[in-house]
Amino acid sequence: MAFRLRIFTPRLLANLYIAIDAVIANKVRSLLTALGIIFGVAAVIAMLAIGNGAQQEILNQIKLVGVNNIVIKPIIEQKEEKLNEQASGKKDKKKFSPGLTIRDVSNIKATIPGLMRCSPEIILNTNVIRNGIRRSAKLVGVEPSYFEIYDFQLAEGQMFSGEQIKLGAPVCIIGSAVKSRFFPTENPVGKGIKVGPHWLTIVGVMRERLVSQASISKLGIRDFNMDVYAPLQSVLVRYENRDLITGEALRLAAMRSRGNIFMSGNNNDESELDKKNYHQLDRLVIQVEETSKMQSTAEILARLLSRKHYEVVDFEIEIPELLLKQQQRTNDIFNYVLGAIAGISLLVGGIGIMNIMLASVLERIKEIGLRLSIGAQKSDVIQQFLFEAVMISVSGGVIGVILGISMAFVVSAVADIPTIISFASIVLSFGVAATVGLIFGIAPARRAANQDPIASLRYE
Repeated sequence: MAFRLRIFTPRLLANLYIAIDAVIANKVRSLLTALGIIFGVAAVIAMLAIGNGAQQEILNQIKLVGVNNIVIKPIIEQKEEKLNEQASGKKDKKKFSPGLTIRDVSNIKATIPGLMRCSPEIILNTNVIRNGIRRSAKLVGVEPSYFEIYDFQLAEGQMFSGEQIKLGAPVCIIGSAVKSRFFPTENPVGKGIKVGPHWLTIVGVMRERLVSQASISKLGIRDFNMDVYAPLQSVLVRYENRDLITGEALRLAAMRSRGNIFMSGNNNDESELDKKNYHQLDRLVIQVEETSKMQSTAEILARLLSRKHYEVVDFEIEIPELLLKQQQRTNDIFNYVLGAIAGISLLVGGIGIMNIMLASVLERIKEIGLRLSIGAQKSDVIQQFLFEAVMISVSGGVIGVILGISMAFVVSAVADIPTIISFASIVLSFGVAATVGLIFGIAPARRAANQDPIASLRYE
């Protein structure tokens, strides 16, 4: 056995050296033969890098909007009613709606089963001031469930206490960007900061949450790092409660219910009514226990709120996770198409290798006949041509890997598309390239080995 291995190894190496010499002697032809493999491998790596980047971006966006969340947003301007009035030629009285309020939250909790958390939010545009530095920001009134839904973590300090939430205490938690702007060299916990007309005591600092501009535009979310969070009750008591009955609220409610503005034809009043935000809440996020029940829960929520708002559709319901999963499905289909195109390119490259190798057999018939006549076996000829085919495909695979990685970086830089190059994609594409060379090199190698030595030496 050992003797056979000693004989086998030198013959194998000799065949490899002959194959290397043949490839080097025909460098241009070998490069042209490998082009299909090069572009196929590059396409596979670039496609998988773009697909992985898109997948990761969608996962990050799902984390931003939370898992199994249903988002309810108020509608202020009732443009749909105007269109219906223009189409019908008559102006109907507007129905009264109390808007999206905390009472809706209580009704939802008491009526709909299978809910994990409900997070009402009030979002106010304001200014933050400290030590002569002024910066626009958003004051967000929330309950503790808000931080649980979005998996927000504190970098410093602590969450609101039960007493602070109940009493509407003047406390807040600031985002990481607020800390870096107003407290660059000191710990802000326990210090005061002026938010709008009131001073609030900082009890915590949020851990930085990376949010890309693409996520902000696609999901309609804001930069959480520049937010100031206060207990919901604190915002209602100290800043703004649109559910309070005031003279202005009564005037607008009367206009809305009686339709006086339409009868009087006062366009200024009409514009004022349309743009006045009468909703107590600016956003309501509901987390459902099971993903499969999100759609049905959203339908029940729509019917419940419509009944509580006296059939006035002044709200909209979104399911961000389902929208993102649909986008993910679209990306997957796109990746399958790109994968098929890349696979076809590899197949064409393999056919090109077989075609050139078959032509090479015809060009080198005398060389083959000479090798067979001086003692080379058919297996030696087969090994030589297989080595040549595999070398062409492997070298094409190496060049393709370099080109594919370069393409991924170029696409990421030029098109601002995130790309993630995985080691698995490199191994997969390189392995496919080597396999293609081996498979498509078998037929030319067998044809070369089956040549008649005498006829080959006489071949002109």
